[in-house]
Amino acid sequence: MASNKKTTTKSSEPRTMGELLEKYGGSFRGLSRGTKIKGIVIEKLPGKLILNIGGKSEGVVAEKAYKEAERFIKDLSIGDEIVTQVIVPETPDGFVLLSLRQATADLSWVKLEKAKQDGTPIRVECKVVTPSGLMIEVYGISGFVPRSQLGSNLTKNMQSLVGARFEAVVIEVVRDSNRVVLSEKEVSEKENLKVARDAVSGIKEGDVFEGEVTSVYDFGCFVKIDAGKDEEKVPVEGLVHISELSWDKVEKPENIISPHDKVKVKVIGKTSDGKLALSIKQVQKDPWDEIEKKYTKEGRVKGKVVKLSDFGVFVQLERGVEGLVHITKIPPGKRLSKGDEVDVYIEEIDKNAKKISLGLVLTEKPIGYK
Repeated sequence: MASNKKTTTKSSEPRTMGELLEKYGGSFRGLSRGTKIKGIVIEKLPGKLILNIGGKSEGVVAEKAYKEAERFIKDLSIGDEIVTQVIVPETPDGFVLLSLRQATADLSWVKLEKAKQDGTPIRVECKVVTPSGLMIEVYGISGFVPRSQLGSNLTKNMQSLVGARFEAVVIEVVRDSNRVVLSEKEVSEKENLKVARDAVSGIKEGDVFEGEVTSVYDFGCFVKIDAGKDEEKVPVEGLVHISELSWDKVEKPENIISPHDKVKVKVIGKTSDGKLALSIKQVQKDPWDEIEKKYTKEGRVKGKVVKLSDFGVFVQLERGVEGLVHITKIPPGKRLSKGDEVDVYIEEIDKNAKKISLGLVLTEKPIGYK
């Protein structure tokens, strides 16, 4: 009597790398898993791609490897040469099982470089949201959209963007360091940006504007100014680098400036794509302009220790003016700390280099000290 019991059979198609290796075994004629080899397309079959890899055996892209690269394979023609990687050195049929991951990655970088060159918007997917922007994926490669390159619609609720797809323009591609930077704002606010760039075209280095701080970062701050003719004023932003915030040395911009602060800025640079470099300190008087009138050689002044180093201590005489007391001018056993008020005398002034050499004025005078 025939049994009605159903039997199930496990699919013979490997689904994982481990199953592929278990099914097809080890190395063949010097090839090993991961080896990169070039192949020439000689036949395209349903679910299989056959390549001439320069030996007695042919290479084949099949099963999972074929599905991963199906879009790429569709655009291949007989005779095309591509870079492949060995998955299994020899199958029972005598083929070398190959992967096209390297080739698809190469194609992705070519697409990104072309997109940058053409300025063509491409579709990306947001993977991670960070305080500084979005980590995205495009053509299987990770990229980054800085917060400053997001349009106002996306910045309203950034946490909801994970999984969202949108168009962006490639603004930087560095393959060697796997760096891809994109701008969504260039797409969503294209017309506004064009108007802003047209307005910026009339700005010259040296122009001074009243502006408002819009955001503060570790590297400086962004300031919004009104550019263009009186009847057609357009708000545009420029960067004030940390080195251009003050004549004083600034360690943390947030300690001296905040969003919404009203500031006067000077244009010190402009790029071809309309980005402005601004300075706050250059619209203020440079304390070094009259340094030789304020301080004279051998003159005694009070100051505050602002920095300790291996070769001495830096003393601030006034905002934007510091001098160095060299370690050889500090007696053994004399301890100085940041914030200490000290009496010093001027040894030498180099106005061009903006350097002042100082000595300590001591109550007890070791030999060689004043």
